[in-house]
Amino acid sequence: MDAREAKTRVALLSVASNTILVVGKIAVGIAIGSVSVVSEAIHSAIDLLAAGIALFAVRRSGKPPDRDHPFGHGKIENLSGAVEAMLILVAAVWIVSEAVDKLIHPRAIDAPGLGVGVMLVSAAMNYWISGRLFAVAKETESVALDADGWHLMTDVYTSLGVMLGLILIWAGESIFPGTHFPWIDPVAALVVACMIGWAAVRLTFQAGHDLLDGSLPADEEAWIGAYIRSRMPPIRAFHDLRTRKAGAVRIIEFHMLVDPGMSVEDSHRITGEIKQAIRSRFAEAIVTIHVEPYHPPSS
Repeated sequence: MDAREAKTRVALLSVASNTILVVGKIAVGIAIGSVSVVSEAIHSAIDLLAAGIALFAVRRSGKPPDRDHPFGHGKIENLSGAVEAMLILVAAVWIVSEAVDKLIHPRAIDAPGLGVGVMLVSAAMNYWISGRLFAVAKETESVALDADGWHLMTDVYTSLGVMLGLILIWAGESIFPGTHFPWIDPVAALVVACMIGWAAVRLTFQAGHDLLDGSLPADEEAWIGAYIRSRMPPIRAFHDLRTRKAGAVRIIEFHMLVDPGMSVEDSHRITGEIKQAIRSRFAEAIVTIHVEPYHPPSS
């Protein structure tokens, strides 16, 4: 199975699971009157939309370079991550609004145990699927799948938070019959909103870094520089090392200085060997090397 097919399959799995969870959470949340469960349903609906975006992104990003996109379509995945982050933020704002309204107009929750059950199923399902997303994202360096995985992992944490709130309501009403604790539910929803809001901020910075042509991580640039220096001589020096990333594709360029008398054939052979070595370390890399004559600094 190639990388594109692996990414497509796990993205489809995410779409299917989120569809099931949205329907289940909405039905249970409305049935028992729990704003935190309905909030989780909205969160899962956002996850479903994000999964759909991720599916589109991994399919499009796998297309080879063309005349209009000579560096490929990898940034579609970065754009996907940014859109997913904005969707999470929208969900957080909606949840805060609903939770505040519930605090002002409290309402007792019916059958909190049912809500606990659906949250437990949601947490378990999303934990497993997020693990699959992270594994394929790491293997294929997919920004879109990594963002989708964090969507679902955030859902795991928030589902457990809502479940804890419902358990406290359930336990409190069992220990103190006739007493209700409706404030616990919207407070749990506010905690959910804070957690997914933070996830939105983190994903925005991650996606924005690559969209704004941020450099590769320091350890990767250090490896590239160390390898080039290991080829001295015949390389005399190098400068203007610039790097960026588009999806899983690393774009690397620098100027390489060689003796003025070196033949074109020899300089071409050296650049070919360097490109091959860099690509053996970073599978999907576009490497551009500008060859210049070396002139020792005058004393």
